[in-house]
This record gives sequence, C-alpha cells and structure tokens, in this order.
Amino acid sequence: MQDMNDTAEEISSELGKLDGYSESDKQDLYKTIGMGALKYYILKVDPKKRILFDPKESVDFQGNTGPFIQYTYARIQAILRKADFEFSKPISGIQLHEKERELIKQIELFPEVVQNAANNHSPALIANYVYDLVKGFNSFYQNVSILGADSKTEKVFRVQLSQSVAQIIKNGFSLLGIQVPERM
Repeated sequence: MQDMNDTAEEISSELGKLDGYSESDKQDLYKTIGMGALKYYILKVDPKKRILFDPKESVDFQGNTGPFIQYTYARIQAILRKADFEFSKPISGIQLHEKERELIKQIELFPEVVQNAANNHSPALIANYVYDLVKGFNSFYQNVSILGADSKTEKVFRVQLSQSVAQIIKNGFSLLGIQVPERM
C-alpha cells in the first residue's frame, strides 16, 4: 500500500498539478489516489478471473484506472465551483445535444447496474459502469460547452447534468470503498 502512495506521489509530482497544496493535503491526496488506484485495479476485474497487478499502470491518469475516474470527479467539482449562478432549480423544455442524451441514458442505468452487481457478487460491474460513465462525460465535456453555453438555461442544465455524473461517480466509488478527491 505504501508503494501505491509513493507511486501516486511520483506521478502527481511529474504532472505538476499540486501547486498551492499544503504538504498535509498532498499526503492525503497521494493516499486517496494510491488506495483508489489499488482498489479499482483489483475490483474492475471480474472476481472469477485472475489478474496481474501493475502498480505503474494502476496509477495512470489515462485509461481504465481509479485515478482517471478520480480526476474526472475533481474536474466536475471545479466546474461546480466556477458556476457563479443558481443551478438547483429544475429545468425543462430544452433541446438536448446528442452527447447530453447519451449521458442521461448512462445515468439512468446506475440503479440496474448496482442491482446486477449485488445479484452477481461482482463489484467489477460497478467499476466498469463508472468508467464508461466517465468516458461518456469526457466526450460530453470535449464536445459541448458547459459554462460557455449560449443560454442561461443550457448552462444551468449542463451544470446539473455534470453534478449528477459527479454524484454517481462518488456513489459508485463509495460502493467500492474508494474515495474521490474534491480537488486534484
């Protein structure tokens, strides 16, 4: 476990994204990333299959890894902090972008995935669902402007959609015993 924290520290330092963090905050983040990487790497594989653990691969910030998912959660938190407008009221009657529709469909699958994971004793179903959701969100994020949307209604809806994705990431990872950092 210490090796995972050390690997997380090494990779985080190389990426240089921790300016302004206290040493204590950095250590907490390394532990969150390291343990998230370890747990996710093991839990994403069907329990009936064998795995070969690779610490460097598990802490990669790209691909099907815990840190990649944690980073997306932290990115969404940054969007929510930057949203300088009220976005808690329901929105209706807006024309949805294709990427928004795809994301909503993925969000709606979460309860069913959790039930299937429980029925099959397979946390891998939750881990891989969360990864697919994050891939969908990142595609949405790259193709649709969230805070720079044309209308206030679109901005509010897209922030709400992002918030929903973040909540599912947090809930899914919580079911797997993995923490998500607010900043990264």
